[in-house]
Amino acid sequence: ALLGGLRRASLQHQHLLHLLHPLHPLHDTLRYDSPLPLESLMPILLDGSSLTIEKLVRVARHGERVELAPAALERIAACRAMLEQKLAAREIMYGTNTGIGEFSEKILTDEQVKEFQRYLVYNHAAGIGDPLPIEAVRGALAGRINVHAHGNSACRPEITLTLVEMLNRGVTPVVCQKGSVGACGDLAPMAQAALVLMGEGEAFFEGERLSGREAMERAGIPVPGLQARDGLAAINGSNMLTAISALHVYDMGRWLKQADIAAAMSIEALLGNLRPYHPKLHELRGFAGALASARNIMKVIDGSDLATGRMKTKVQDAYSMRSTPQVIGAARDALAYARSQVEIELNGVGDNPIWVPELKLTLTGANFQGSPVSLPMDMAGAAVTMVSVLSERRMNRLTNPALSQGLPDFLAHEPGFYSGLMLSQYTADSLIVEQRILSMPASIQSIPAAADQEDFVSMGMNTALKNGQILDNAYGVLGIELMAAAQGLDFRQFSPGRGTARAREVIRRHVAHLEVDRPLFDDHNAMKALVKSGEILDAVEAEVGTLE
Repeated sequence: ALLGGLRRASLQHQHLLHLLHPLHPLHDTLRYDSPLPLESLMPILLDGSSLTIEKLVRVARHGERVELAPAALERIAACRAMLEQKLAAREIMYGTNTGIGEFSEKILTDEQVKEFQRYLVYNHAAGIGDPLPIEAVRGALAGRINVHAHGNSACRPEITLTLVEMLNRGVTPVVCQKGSVGACGDLAPMAQAALVLMGEGEAFFEGERLSGREAMERAGIPVPGLQARDGLAAINGSNMLTAISALHVYDMGRWLKQADIAAAMSIEALLGNLRPYHPKLHELRGFAGALASARNIMKVIDGSDLATGRMKTKVQDAYSMRSTPQVIGAARDALAYARSQVEIELNGVGDNPIWVPELKLTLTGANFQGSPVSLPMDMAGAAVTMVSVLSERRMNRLTNPALSQGLPDFLAHEPGFYSGLMLSQYTADSLIVEQRILSMPASIQSIPAAADQEDFVSMGMNTALKNGQILDNAYGVLGIELMAAAQGLDFRQFSPGRGTARAREVIRRHVAHLEVDRPLFDDHNAMKALVKSGEILDAVEAEVGTLE
């Protein structure tokens, strides 16, 4: 009756009713008369099918509350009941009453089944290195809850509900960055997170790094412990690499919009011919990304004296200018594919084995394999590198006196005595070489493991980690182009586009015009931070409308 009521309840009431459910780990400790904070009334619903990248960012990065859908709780309970029946009938099920990997043929006794999950988690918590960012781990926990929500993982409902409370109360397991090969999922980092479900390991809570047990106690979350199947259900999926990839897809999308803004600024500063950005040109070819990029550039330049046709321009500009929509557009199309793959994975059943209660069926396979995410994300990382190379080439034209359409040498006020932005190009070049090295696909780098039982793995976590470095460098490269474009525009005696002017205004709040030479590392770091923050994008969109 309570579950039926949950279905009918409004979202505002669902959160409280969910906490009152007898399966909830806080059922016996919650004060029912405690007022719920306003922000908890509309949590993000995790139902197994509607988790978008934007929602995951809100949970992982901004700490928004989550709610397990009532129907999902029913599915989880039904699947667990099926598992219990099969265990009672002594049906052989991988990872439940058998060993794992190379030991999958080892049949466990009833007594061993009870203890096996604990040792499984111990054995797999074998990572190395500094902790992953809190947002990455929060994203992985949200993704794992969404897997469980399908009702095919056969863990106890207490496990999933405890993960929900860990997110909502800010208990984030300490997880090493390295050690996952992306199949069977992200075993090492997810196992380190699962230690907290036993009151072990470590966790961040309210700015402190604590033992897992102390963090759970301070947060008021009972430790559920692990029973049959629970441990493997908590770790056997590519949730960490997928969560990190989701965050990267979001950030790469905002970065590409800023790449369009930087291109528009440089094109104006270089007195570019605007015909290559006419939307009709790109409609005729048919690539959606190129058309979006061209429209973005023209939207930023709108209102410029350059757009009137009265200013003298070259008949045809260099590729780094006139092929900008095609190049950024290709990156945008690659990112769109990566987005679709990441969101499929966020809402899929990434686990092994998988139970299908309606068919009374247990299936073993490889739905933990990270390749469907790692391959497109390798491409997304290479796409960001490609656009960074294009950015540096436009920056080169701004500073090279042979190519800059009359701008001062290296954008210096007294060339020869001052060197202007000459060394800024060196910095951009060093970042790009590192990006190129990191753009080698990780998804083709499989090394067999587990006595060749796991003889092909995705290395998707390597993809996720290197994409973070690629994107970090990309902020710096684009920041340097934006700084150079603003400097170039300062020398021009015409009115730039509304979006261009707004972007330059934001830049000048953080980095002053280079009148006389000064150490540039502060400017470079300020511009990198500015691009990462998205402040330029937000200001330009407020001025000219949302970019695509």
